[in-house]
Amino acid sequence: MEQDAWIFDFDSHYYEAEDAFTRHQDRSLGSRGVRWADIDGRRRLVVGGVVNGYIANPTFDPVARPGALYAWYRGNPERQSIREAFGALEPIRPEYRDREARLRALDAQQVAGTLLFPTLGVGLEEALKADPEACAAVFHAFNLWLDEDWGYRYRDRMYAVPYIPLLDPADAVAELRAVLDRGAAVVNIRNAPVPVPGGYRSPFDAAYDAFWGLAEESGVAVATHAGNDGYDALVQMWEPGSSEQSVLRTPLRGVVTKGRAVTDFYGAALSHLLFERFPRLRMASVENGAGWIPDLLHRIDDAANRNPGYFKEHPRDVFGEHVWVTPFWEDDVDSLLGEIRTDRLLLGSDWPHAEGVAAPADFVAESLGNLNDRDLRRVARDNALDVLRLPTA
Repeated sequence: MEQDAWIFDFDSHYYEAEDAFTRHQDRSLGSRGVRWADIDGRRRLVVGGVVNGYIANPTFDPVARPGALYAWYRGNPERQSIREAFGALEPIRPEYRDREARLRALDAQQVAGTLLFPTLGVGLEEALKADPEACAAVFHAFNLWLDEDWGYRYRDRMYAVPYIPLLDPADAVAELRAVLDRGAAVVNIRNAPVPVPGGYRSPFDAAYDAFWGLAEESGVAVATHAGNDGYDALVQMWEPGSSEQSVLRTPLRGVVTKGRAVTDFYGAALSHLLFERFPRLRMASVENGAGWIPDLLHRIDDAANRNPGYFKEHPRDVFGEHVWVTPFWEDDVDSLLGEIRTDRLLLGSDWPHAEGVAAPADFVAESLGNLNDRDLRRVARDNALDVLRLPTA
C-alpha cells in the first residue's frame, strides 16, 4: 500500500460479472429469475421474464470513463445532452471486476479502504417485486457470487456490501443471518416502502422487527444506497410510458422525485420510532446526497412540535445520532454543516461511475477543502471506520 494512503471511500462500485446473478441461481426458478438473451444483436438481461432496461448495457463493455459526467453535474457549461456528456466509452478495466487489480488501483489512488456496492444489483428488486420468493432466491445467489468474487472483508481493505430485499420479512431475516455468518460488515436495502399485494408496507412495520433486531444485535450497519426505488410511479402519473434507468432519465423525474425516496424513508423511520425500538441500530444513506436533510429536519421539527409526547427524544437528535450520510461531491458541504454533524458525514466517491469523481481523492478537493484538518480526517476516513467499528489509529 502507498505510504500516504489514508482515505476510506464509503461508496465505490464494481461492474457485475455476467454470471453475477446466474452462477449460483436456483435453476428451478426458470423464467422467474435472471437470464441473458441476445435480442436484436444486443446482449440483454431478462428479469422475471421481462427484458430489463435499468442499465442500458448490462455487459458493461464498453463503459463510461470514471467521472465522465463531471462537467455535466457541475452546471453543464457546454450545454450538452447527457448522452453527449458521456463522451467516448472505453473497454472495461480489470479493476472493475477483479479484486486483485482493484487493490492495485486503491494503492495508486491512495485509498486505504473502501465499500463496494452493486451497479446493476440496486436496480433489480423493483423488477421482482411481484414475486418475493424469486426475489429472495435471486439475491441469495447474487450475495454468494459477491462473497466469492469480491469478499465481504477482503484483506481488511475492501468490504463488499450484500443486498437484502425486504419483500418478505422472514426471507430478509434469513438472508441477513446468512451474510452475517459470512462476515458482512455492512448490508444494503432499498430507500423505499415495501410492495405487498394490493399496496405497500413500511419497512419499519412490526413485521420487520426481527430484521432490525438482528441488525442491532449483530452490530452490522444498514446502508440505503440509491437505486431503483420504485418512485417511477410518480413519474408515470405525469408521463405514462416513460422508463426508469440508472442515469438516462426523463427530465421530469429529477423534478418530482429528486431526494424524495430517501427523505420519505428516513422520515418514516423517525416517525415510526425505529430507533426508539432499536436504540443501537446504525444506518448510512449512500449516494443519495445530503441536500435533502435540512428540509427533512425542518419537517420532523414541525411534526414533533405538533405532536407533543409522541417522540421520547427529539427526532432531529435521533437522526443525528443514528444516521451517517455520504454527500454528493457537488453538494455544498459548508452550507450543510449547521444541520449535519461532522462526525456523521462520509466520503463517497461513487468511483468508477460516470457521475462520480474521476478519482476518490478528488472528493476531498471538490467538497471538503474548507474543513479543518481534524474534521477533514473525520469525514474522509475516521467516520467510516466508526461505522464499521474498525480502529481509527
